[in-house]
Amino acid sequence: MKYSETKQGRTFVIRLEDGDCLHEKIENFAKNKSIKSASLIAVGGADAGSKLVVGPENGRSNPVVPMETILNNVYEIAGTGTLFPDDDGNPILHMHIACGRKTDSITGCVRRGVKVWQIMEIILTELVNCSAIRTMDDKTGFKLLQP
Repeated sequence: MKYSETKQGRTFVIRLEDGDCLHEKIENFAKNKSIKSASLIAVGGADAGSKLVVGPENGRSNPVVPMETILNNVYEIAGTGTLFPDDDGNPILHMHIACGRKTDSITGCVRRGVKVWQIMEIILTELVNCSAIRTMDDKTGFKLLQP
């Protein structure tokens, strides 16, 4: 286990609108507000055509081959995530959402492009005095959090 200590900074209440791309809007918002690190929660709707990473093709294979699914309809969502800078100082959102429609449920990472259906509400809590960054890990091919 690796960790660092931080404190809460500003809290933002954000409403994304119909057609917005979740990770793009949040990363741009973070740049514009000079937010380097944050925790987030989300509720709202994801539109048909949204893409989710839904796991690796083979659990322990290397290199990791991500699987993707595309939502075939509108889904209700609840999600949580973190935002930390990469090696170049760019804020990178890592958020997983659970998507539900009737009795169907899909959970995955938003990195490939989740489009908002009507509205999505985000609570973003800034983390200040935080030294954590995401750096490329050659073994996994992921930008891993380094607390």
